[in-house]
Amino acid sequence: MVEPINLNKFRKAKAKAEKKQQATENRVLFGATKAEKNLRKAEEDKSRKDIDGKKLED
Repeated sequence: MVEPINLNKFRKAKAKAEKKQQATENRVLFGATKAEKNLRKAEEDKSRKDIDGKKLED
């Protein structure tokens, strides 16, 4: 005999799993810490200064 399924529990579990998946994706995309963001910005600034310093003036 088949066990009856509570559709409300199934629906809520599915929604919870989808939210968890979305949160995982967001952590990958937007999950950089403040220190990592500052380091990335410092590296970009340094490379920009290096490139500007090597430009030839007319």
